[in-house]
Amino acid sequence: MSDTPHGTAGEAPSPPAGHTYVGDSSGRGGFAAPPAPVNHFCTYFDRNFLVQGMALADSVRRNDPSSVLWVLCLDDFSRDYLAELGEPRIRPVALAELEAHDPELRSAKSRRTRVEYYFTLSPCWPRHLLRTVPGLNRITYLDADMYWFASPCEALEEIGDGSVLITEHRHPDFLRHHRRFGRFNVGLLSFRNDAVGIACLEWWRNRCLEWCEDRVDGNRYADQRYLDQWPARYGAAVRISRRAGVNLAPWNWAGHHYHCAAHRVFVDGQPLELFHFARFRPERGTWLFQSGQLEYGVMPWTLRQRIYGRYWEALRDARARIRRLRPGFDFPARSSRGWHQFWRAFLPRAVFGSDWLRVGSVFISGRFGLGQHSGRVLSTLRGLRRPKADAERETAEQPMPQPNALPESRS
Repeated sequence: MSDTPHGTAGEAPSPPAGHTYVGDSSGRGGFAAPPAPVNHFCTYFDRNFLVQGMALADSVRRNDPSSVLWVLCLDDFSRDYLAELGEPRIRPVALAELEAHDPELRSAKSRRTRVEYYFTLSPCWPRHLLRTVPGLNRITYLDADMYWFASPCEALEEIGDGSVLITEHRHPDFLRHHRRFGRFNVGLLSFRNDAVGIACLEWWRNRCLEWCEDRVDGNRYADQRYLDQWPARYGAAVRISRRAGVNLAPWNWAGHHYHCAAHRVFVDGQPLELFHFARFRPERGTWLFQSGQLEYGVMPWTLRQRIYGRYWEALRDARARIRRLRPGFDFPARSSRGWHQFWRAFLPRAVFGSDWLRVGSVFISGRFGLGQHSGRVLSTLRGLRRPKADAERETAEQPMPQPNALPESRS
């Protein structure tokens, strides 16, 4: 009996689908599994978010070395820097190139504020890549102020045999008033290059070209609330992430339980994978930061150091790398207030935790603030004020009484 697998001596056996045979002419050898698919990510930013964008790129490279990050450069500074950097797995594309391929997008520019135009880019950018990059089977969009703490591979596998992967805001109940901005968050979106994935992007792009204002209008809000319609429109092809550690953010962290072990953070027993550092900005130099957390709840000290402290180190390293090619580059100046005005505003903000002082990689918030309960307290106060405001609005809408006027007849 021959011990040659699946054939006669001297013939290489037929490999299983997707595998390649590794052996010699005697037929001795084995089958090598196909290489893992390369994950392609995309984001966009200008020089004001260059540090955050490069920190995101570094987190992608560290946790998924074979991946590719496509960057839509919103200004010449970021485009020229990335071109000079020459990192092979960071692929910069000028905004003008996207606009040249999408005349409808370009024509919408004059009718939008800068922020609203950036919102409009959200569907147009991944759509452009799926249409123009040969062999691209899937694209995953990320906001520039996100950071991977672990490999993205398992998180992206949640798409399964679906076509679109999205994440919920997961607002705690005390933040239910924020649900008017949508059930889902644009920060992480993944699309397959198949019929449903393309149809979803086309539909989203068309809606954003029609209307993409930075305000809530019925069931619309910017580029984001359109996502709420996807599960009904595309059914099981839309997969909703169930991983607690994916797209953790200021608006949902207070709804989870945590423990730390071996320098890792676990969220409801699952590892922290992707955090969304929304509104976290240097306010004065790099010693005072806007936390972006007051209205949601200020993260406790230990957890803050594990997450925000590590992110600051990534921002610091990214800035240092940028300065090698662009000496003197720094975070954008965000405060134009004089020192007297600054201190008057800073003291209450620091006490209640909206501003954090940085000492090394440690972020200090006010010890007399409401801490993690700030979001609950502010929401309660907002709820107490709302009935009064509604009553005042109703009174204001009533017609002024006229002297000696007869009451209107009732039918």
